[in-house]
This record gives sequence, C-alpha cells and structure tokens, in this order.
Amino acid sequence: MPIYEYHCDACDKKFECLIMGSDKPKCPACGNRKVKRMMSACGFVSRGGGGETVSRSAGASSCTGCSATSCTSCGH
Repeated sequence: MPIYEYHCDACDKKFECLIMGSDKPKCPACGNRKVKRMMSACGFVSRGGGGETVSRSAGASSCTGCSATSCTSCGH
C-alpha cells in the first residue's frame, strides 16, 4: 500500500494519500478528484567504497536553481 504525493489542480494544494487497490485520490481541502501524482523524493542507504554508510534523500540532492528532485533533468 504505497503512499503517493499529489497536487490538486483546483486549489493548488499538495498532499499525500495512501492508495489501496483501484482507489482514486481526492483533495482533502476541496474534494476535487482532478489531482496529479507528483514525483516523490525517497531516502536510501548506500555503502561507500570504504564500508561507510551514507544516508541521503533524493530531494536533498537537487540544485538550488531548479525544482527537480533529480539532477538528470537539468544536467548537473
């Protein structure tokens, strides 16, 4: 049961929603069902070459000049 982030086209609210099966999300602020699923940042743990553990969030790695959560979109 994944939790997704959504943006409401009607009231411009961003929210998270737990989706089960074929459920359709609706905005908790205005009840509108015209919402778009957003790209979410996720955390991960990686072992470095020296055995050290490095924890990062994909959202924390974005450039300050753009709103993307992945630098593949802007080439940096």
